[in-house]
Amino acid sequence: MTDVAALKDEIKKLNARATQKKMDLHDLSEELPREWERILDVAAETFDAYKTLAEKRAELKALEKA
Repeated sequence: MTDVAALKDEIKKLNARATQKKMDLHDLSEELPREWERILDVAAETFDAYKTLAEKRAELKALEKA
């Protein structure tokens, strides 16, 4: 498998993870004020998932330009 193909596969998995984290955050918001203590943890997990996804997409874009 080429680097580009492997990176695309990783991005696909990261996208699914980020989407799930987004839904977790959304679900938590609908449950408020219950479980308000989890807001920062769930938001941080969501932020990290999207940050990693953005970094990998930038890496892919750089590889495709090369």
